Amino acid sequence: MKNPVEERAIELGSYIVENKATVRAAAKQFGISKSTVHMDVATRLKKVNPQLFVQVREILEINKAQRHIRGGIATKEKYEKTKV
Repeated sequence: MKNPVEERAIELGSYIVENKATVRAAAKQFGISKSTVHMDVATRLKKVNPQLFVQVREILEINKAQRHIRGGIATKEKYEKTKV
């Protein structure tokens, strides 16, 4: 039987893959810190479920490549709200 931390890592990995979620979104959904999510999916998941780890890593790489775009959109929306 797996310990609760390993189970949480699997749950987080599954959530990220199913929803193509960011680390921040997963942290918010599970009510834990971004650091904990990252540690679970980057370190623990690799040992517990290597196949899921590979899938999660692909999603996180996509998110990492798009983060500058998301940041620009968020900034644009922020300043558009202050104009009105």
